[in-house]
Formats: sequence, C-alpha cells, structure tokens
Amino acid sequence: MNIETNPLDAVLAEARGFLGERLSTNTSIREQHSKGEDANPPVLPDAVAFVETTEEVSRLLALCNRHGVPVTPFGAGTSLEGHVVPVRRGISLDLSRMTAILELNAEDMDVLVEPGVSRHQLNDYLRDQGLFFPVDPGSHCSLGGMVATRASGTNAVRYGTMREATLGLEVVLADGRVITTGGRTRKSANGYDLTRLFIGSEGTLGVVTKIRLRLHGIPEATSAAVCQFDSLAAAVETTIMVMQAGIPVARIELADADQMRASIAYSKLDFEPLPTLFLEFHGSPAGVTEQAEAVEAIAADMGGKGFAWAHDAEARNKLWKARHDAWWAANALYPGCRGITTDVCVPISKLAEAIVGAKEQAVAMEQNTCIVGHVGDGNFHCVILFPESDPRGLERAWELDRRIVAQGLALGGTCSGEHGVGLGKREFLAQEHGADVLDVMRSLKATLDPKGIMNPGKMFPGN
Repeated sequence: MNIETNPLDAVLAEARGFLGERLSTNTSIREQHSKGEDANPPVLPDAVAFVETTEEVSRLLALCNRHGVPVTPFGAGTSLEGHVVPVRRGISLDLSRMTAILELNAEDMDVLVEPGVSRHQLNDYLRDQGLFFPVDPGSHCSLGGMVATRASGTNAVRYGTMREATLGLEVVLADGRVITTGGRTRKSANGYDLTRLFIGSEGTLGVVTKIRLRLHGIPEATSAAVCQFDSLAAAVETTIMVMQAGIPVARIELADADQMRASIAYSKLDFEPLPTLFLEFHGSPAGVTEQAEAVEAIAADMGGKGFAWAHDAEARNKLWKARHDAWWAANALYPGCRGITTDVCVPISKLAEAIVGAKEQAVAMEQNTCIVGHVGDGNFHCVILFPESDPRGLERAWELDRRIVAQGLALGGTCSGEHGVGLGKREFLAQEHGADVLDVMRSLKATLDPKGIMNPGKMFPGN
C-alpha cells in the first residue's frame, strides 16, 4: 500500500539537503517571522529558510511549487501592512543573509546589490565615492523589501520613489526560473516593462534576488530647518504654496501638535508642541540659501514662527532621527496603547482638506492620533492609537482608517502612498481601481504563479 507523503514534509526533507541547519522549525525563530510591525494577528510559518544565494532561492521555490507549499518572503520585518505575515503558513523565506554589494559603477552612478542590503549599509559603502542612495523610508528596512513595497520616504519629493530608483532586477519566479529585467541604461523602449511589474508586487509574483539601483551625487551643500505654526491648516497650506512655487526642497515633512508632543518627550527635542514643518535643502551653497529664504518668506506669510536652522551634520542627524522615530514616539505617547497607521496620498491641492479632515474625523470619534507626513508629495500618515485592553479598540481604529481612506479616495487620492497593500489595504483596491483592473491584476498573478504559492492571502481580497 502506497502512503502519500505530506507535501510540507516532502519539502522540508529535500530542502534540508541543500540548506542544512539554515532550514529551521525552531518555535522562537518561527515566532520572529510570524509578523512585521503591524497590528495584524501573527501566524507561525511551518519553517523558516535562511537562503544565501539565488540558486538556493530557485531550488526552494521550484520545490515548494511542485508540492504546493506557500512561500512568504521576509526581509527586515519592518512592514506596516502585514506583508510578511505567513497567513497560509508554509515557508518563511528569509533573505536577510543576502547582503552583498556586488558591483559599483561610480562613473555611471549605478550599483548592483542583493536584497538583504539595507539603505544604511549601502550609503556607508558609497560615502567615500561621493555618492548616495536617496530613498529613505526611515526604518531599518532592506532594499529587497523596499522594492517589494515600492517604498519612498522623506526624500521622495526631490529624488522619487523606488520606482524611479530601480534600473533592473533579478527575480526568481514561482516555478524556480530566474529572469533578469531592465539594465544599466537610463532608458529603454523595447518590450514590456517587467521591472515595474515586480516593483510593488509584494512578493506575490516572484522573489527579488538582485537589484540595480540609480545613485546620486552627495550635494555640495545641505541645510535643514524647522518652522512651527499655530494651526495645522497653516502648516499644510505653507507646504502647498512651496510646492506650487516650484522650490526644489529635498525634504518637507509635517508633524501635527500631537506628534510633536510625542517626539518632544521621546527624542528630547527643544520645540513647542505645535504643528511643525521639517525641511531640508540640497544644492550649491548659494542655491541652498536661495531655496531656504524663499520658503522662509512663504512660511512667514502664513504665520510661521521663524526657522530654527541646523547647518552641521550632527544637528541635522538629530533632527531627522527624531522624525524617523516618530512611529515609536507616537506609540510611546499613551502607555498601554499601540498604533495602526494610514497611508493616504492625495493631489497636492487637496492636501489641507485631507489632513485637516482626518484630524477632525479622529476628534469626532474620540480617537487619539498623531499625524506625520511626506507632505511635499501629498502623502501623510495618521497614527491611530488604541488601548490594547479594549476588545473593540482595534476595530474602532480600523473604522477611523476606513473613513480617512474614503475621504482620500473622494479627493482623487490613493489608499497607500508608500506602505503597500499587504493585508491592511486589500479592502480598498476595488474601490480605488475598479473590478476590471483587479481582474487584470489577478490574471497576471495566475500566469506567473498558477498554484498560488507566492505570499498567498495578500494584495487581493479572497486571494
């Protein structure tokens, strides 16, 4: 009598042959790979595979595809929308050991890296070359995860997002085939743009194993400033006027009064708890001065309380570290609470209506919130803080999230400007794109992953 082998057992048995102890079923390691920084319930994978080469990724995916075992890619685990939660269990594919910087072409300003490289690691490597990689989400995320979620961040207003920064990819498909997309040229007009297909696909179409990135020269001069306002509306309107005036600011970030209260306590800042703009200017010394003076004049007309300058690197780093720590500061503001975050992005002319409206919705629902935003490109995050002891706390937070998203969509915006879809934004896709667009997306998924093993349960409702 033939006894059929359990598909998972078959995968584990064969994978141990080429991964050895790097295939783990240890409970604590599985727990570490059960979720990211989101509020979704954790799910333990059946095993965690620590891969180190493209060949290992290819062999493992081919094996899992043959047996129908789910695979969920895992980078640094910093995602906020549940991308790394292995909702169908299976294998958590950890790429964090693929950390090689493979090729630098300084004259052409491009670099080839593995997906486990962090942006901090890359910029440390590039500094002596006078180059830097500008996409800065703020967290210690991996470049593979940044590609998967089409990340952006504080510098996007000037340098763009991962979509603009990525020249090409090496991708392992669900059946183990390895393909290379794009290349080193700055433009190409032949065939389908497969690079852009995989950017933002969140591990549902394949696993990125190499990334070719566009680099930039370190600016000759850099200066940062902080300006505070008596009202949230005045701070946002200042942003709109700066962008409409065409002033090429490198970063323009917003923190509302509640977020400033949190950041002052958490990061020991010497500011008032008022709506605040954080700004940075890149260019020549004369250009930086001209940009800053133009912004300062606009802010003064809107009641801004003067610029607090940060010229030296140490002062700028302290300022931006406080901004990057905003998520942790917000979560520390109310003991016993945790947060979820919205990720609405709207046309710049609708920004004031969206942000002020989000705060009004929160007040009406008696919800504690902190607002931060990459407001130069119309993107803002409302961190909704709820008491973990309240059985309905999370659902009430999601309800406020839905209202803020609905308002953003009504203003011509999107439910996610940079965090991606994952689990948290799936319900909004049909509302934003329509059923026909979702059908096309599903058909692409079915073509590249017919057995549905790649990060199942993500992106589409019912997937």
